[in-house]
Amino acid sequence: MDKFIQLTLTGLTNGAILSLVALGFVLIYKASDVINFAQGDFLLVGAYITYGIIVQVGLPWTAGVLLAVLIAIGLGIVVERFVLRPMIGEPIISVIMITIGLSSLLRAVVTSIWGTLGRQFPPFLPSQPISLAGATIPVDRLIAIGLAVVLLIVFSLFFRYSRQGIAMRATADDQQAALSMGISVKRIFAMAWSIAAVTAVLAGVIVANITELSFFAISAIGLHVFPVVILGGLDSIPGAIIGGIIIGLLESYVGGYTPSVLALRSVFPFIALIIILMIKPYGLFGEIRIERV
Repeated sequence: MDKFIQLTLTGLTNGAILSLVALGFVLIYKASDVINFAQGDFLLVGAYITYGIIVQVGLPWTAGVLLAVLIAIGLGIVVERFVLRPMIGEPIISVIMITIGLSSLLRAVVTSIWGTLGRQFPPFLPSQPISLAGATIPVDRLIAIGLAVVLLIVFSLFFRYSRQGIAMRATADDQQAALSMGISVKRIFAMAWSIAAVTAVLAGVIVANITELSFFAISAIGLHVFPVVILGGLDSIPGAIIGGIIIGLLESYVGGYTPSVLALRSVFPFIALIIILMIKPYGLFGEIRIERV
């Protein structure tokens, strides 16, 4: 029972982080129909930028995280304006290749500045263990779950009730109708990319705090976003949240209850991805689109 509780909390932590990253992925797809293969690399860049600001520059935590968020907003605007906007109207495969190239570029920037060796991230969450239902749980994981849940609630409320969020939903549903109502679609695209970058940066900060600043471990999270968004639905924000939790829990349980030599923990999300595509290709909450020619 103790092991089950520990695996559950680990899975919820990982799932909440995956949900944050997937939220940005879904938002970009809903707003601009772009499948962003670089979403996970925003997480990598955000974690290392935060590390550089706090450790190498010496700013306090609050200022460091705030500055990292501002840099993420600027990065999202620059990417949308100078990388994606010129590709409007081009074949979808061209846009996909652009995001793959962007992923490689962001990784190259990180490795050229900080290298690939693991670094100790300055902790801002208390890490002492506590006893919960007989299991010993690091308190930073509980706090990380709480932070991720709060962020997901804030973003969900933003999309549902704020003026900008409603405009983004309108643009996602019908760009021509949004234009006729006076909504600047280009501004909405830039906002979508900025919010996606911010969610990834915040997720990267949480990951680096509860584990370590590892290039390979953090970059691998980006790959696990794809099973999440396929399970929940490429165009569903609730699906991104629920899909992240499901994949996080499944990954934790498989890793905890199967022999480590099989390495099923790392491959199981992609096994689930294949099964999902075979059974329900639009995901649990995705919009079913039928095109007749």
